Amino acid sequence: MGDENGSQNSAPPQNGGFLIPNIFTLTIPQVDGGSNLSIKVRWSQKIVYSKGQFSLNVPFTFPDFVNPAGKRISKREKIQINVDAVTGVELLCRTISHPLKEVRRHAGSMGFLYDSDVLSWSKVDFSFSYAVSSSHINGGVLLESASVQDFDEREMFYMYLSPGDIQSHKVFKKDIIFIIDISGSMRGKLIEDTKNALLTALSKLNHDDSFNILAFNGETYLFSKAMDLASGDAVERATEWINTNFIAGSGTNISHPLNTAIEMLSNIQSSVPIVFLVTDGTVEDERQICAMVKNRMINGESICPRIYTFGIGSFCNHYFLRMLAMIGRGQYDAALDVDLIEPRMLTLFDKASSLILANIKMDTLDDLDDLEVYPPHIPDLSSEGPLILSGRYRGNFPKTLKVKGILADFSNFVVDMKIQNAKDIPVQKISARDQIEHLTAQAWLMENKQLEQKVAKLSLQTGFTSEYTRMMIHETDHLKKVKESSGPKEASKKSNPLFEAPVQGQRMILLPHLGIGFGNLTATAENTPPGFESKLPEVPEIFKAATNCFETLCSYCCCMCCIQCCTRINNQCATALAQLCIGLGCFGCISCCSDICCSGNEG
Repeated sequence: MGDENGSQNSAPPQNGGFLIPNIFTLTIPQVDGGSNLSIKVRWSQKIVYSKGQFSLNVPFTFPDFVNPAGKRISKREKIQINVDAVTGVELLCRTISHPLKEVRRHAGSMGFLYDSDVLSWSKVDFSFSYAVSSSHINGGVLLESASVQDFDEREMFYMYLSPGDIQSHKVFKKDIIFIIDISGSMRGKLIEDTKNALLTALSKLNHDDSFNILAFNGETYLFSKAMDLASGDAVERATEWINTNFIAGSGTNISHPLNTAIEMLSNIQSSVPIVFLVTDGTVEDERQICAMVKNRMINGESICPRIYTFGIGSFCNHYFLRMLAMIGRGQYDAALDVDLIEPRMLTLFDKASSLILANIKMDTLDDLDDLEVYPPHIPDLSSEGPLILSGRYRGNFPKTLKVKGILADFSNFVVDMKIQNAKDIPVQKISARDQIEHLTAQAWLMENKQLEQKVAKLSLQTGFTSEYTRMMIHETDHLKKVKESSGPKEASKKSNPLFEAPVQGQRMILLPHLGIGFGNLTATAENTPPGFESKLPEVPEIFKAATNCFETLCSYCCCMCCIQCCTRINNQCATALAQLCIGLGCFGCISCCSDICCSGNEG
């Protein structure tokens, strides 16, 4: 939970943390020679949806140097995968990277196993994809009761709405305004990658779509005074304007361009208007911006402008961007790694530009008590992925649930959701990450301590990190535990409970904070580019030094080849090589003694 003592209770960060946003390092305690080290890693990962397929990709490529040199030792490689979807649907397996054998198949679930003895570890990443057979928009609801240990005693539900066969659906016409940050921190690679992504997005617009562009730093720059149809000539003029005006300057003012964009889209009736905001900075009036947008959405037209937000780096307030997208019934994404700006920004644009069902509402939930839905404002359904909602409630969930919306031709749409109790699907586990993010954004906006405590409890209960919790290492020294248990026991009044062992031979080490934080106003004001974040001491330097050392060695000879070569030489050659090394060592000692003696005589 929250640390009231601040830095006084911080642990030395060398014990673990992120080197970069997608590489986590953790120091393993000293291991005695000859010991067997077993490491079990658990993580949660979202399955990617693209072109009607669900795909799972896991890094599983092992370099040659992890295989012991010399005698070829057989190793065991085992992969087991279980797919549990909704009961009654047909699952179609598409691609498998490894020779998995199907061991189980039922309606809505299937299992695969790969178990083999190999001489070298896998040289390809593990990938698995499958599709759910459906030709129309469909969905369902999974129900789960709270466990005895659950701090929230309400029942849980998990609702999904799938686009089905994307070929059979028409997408909404687009009226989109891009709002792009060109502040000083965006200079160089960041602004170039953003430009490339923006130009690609413009090229994907249909001729009956319309667009506009606003660039901002301390000032606002407008491409056109009105929305322009996405003709070839207009896109070409926009390209020239981007190349001329996308020059990084000082200041960051989000409020004015956002207000301008919403005003320009307020009278559009024949499409789903979209605001696409890209920024890498934090501003002081973020809560006021959220209040302004919320007021406009409440008093707006039947189809209000959707707001899609994209954050770059760790200096922007990602919870502000998430909340802005939540209020605007859009979606949020980020590139914490600045090398991923272009692909992730285009992925978000593809979701925004492929809407097939808007103004989604759920009927027959009014009779439920203490209902809570995440996200509270239901976004639109895109052909680029399913729509997921989750929440808590008290009372009896209705036997039938209808979901209504508007299709791209502005006709009404209704679908009956299939409701069932979750059996093999852990509803709380799969929905916890998104709920933590949504609740954290609400806690930030409302400055609500009770919501912060709720996030912390949910984090501790589900094992997902949050802004208000920290990860800890629990280390047990069995030998020390035995020795101390037989010796005298004396408690120290000045001991820190965060680091002192609760019992003999054990200690707890608090790791560095793993959250992304709530933005950095100082870095934004100083136009510090993302990627210049303060790094963990020691661990990154050691990692970098080891990498440089390895690269230096590789520039002269291949370490692996050298080891394998040494294992194949005969005894006579090995003896001669050893004598040569001893001789060179003797010459080095003689040279050292000569230098010492000469320096002494000179003194």
